Amino acid sequence: MAEIKIEQKKQIWPWLLVGLVIAALLVYLLVFRDNDKNAEVLTKADYITNTNEPALLSAKESNDTVAAYVNFVESNKDKMSLDHAYTNEALLKLIDATKAKANEVGYEVRADIEKAKEYAKMITKDPFETTHADNIKKADDILTKVLQNIQKAKYPGLADEVEALRSASESIKPGVLTLDQKDAVKNYFEKASDLLKKMN
Repeated sequence: MAEIKIEQKKQIWPWLLVGLVIAALLVYLLVFRDNDKNAEVLTKADYITNTNEPALLSAKESNDTVAAYVNFVESNKDKMSLDHAYTNEALLKLIDATKAKANEVGYEVRADIEKAKEYAKMITKDPFETTHADNIKKADDILTKVLQNIQKAKYPGLADEVEALRSASESIKPGVLTLDQKDAVKNYFEKASDLLKKMN
């Protein structure tokens, strides 16, 4: 008799098992690769703001009082005159904007705001008084300190802007007529506007 060779069927289940393992690995890598990208974005945001709250600067609070100050400074850059109307109005709007921003973050500023308002009132009493720059400087120093404390409490990524504001405040010299240093005074208001715009 002739010998009959019987071939065994090739089994397909090991190939199916290998295919399933490869598919599971691909799905795993795709899912966790997206999570790694999100973690990387979060890490970059944390690095930028130095906080664990990356959305802090992107969450805009849009305070109308702050926006009014920013708009005033941007639209009235060349209006400084002997009667100090521009300086007084800019200072009062800055005081209001600073107070509004402090209220948002829960920082108590009532005493500081009252002192700054007193200095702002003094610069309109007598247009020929030579101490206006002294009063502007005193008010600016108070407001700079308040804004710095707000920045430290809620906006740690804006340290450079606060430093620029402090430098602008220091460039206003007491004992020098305000109109002789109007660029320094306007620069202070512009730096405050830049800082508040970024906080807003």
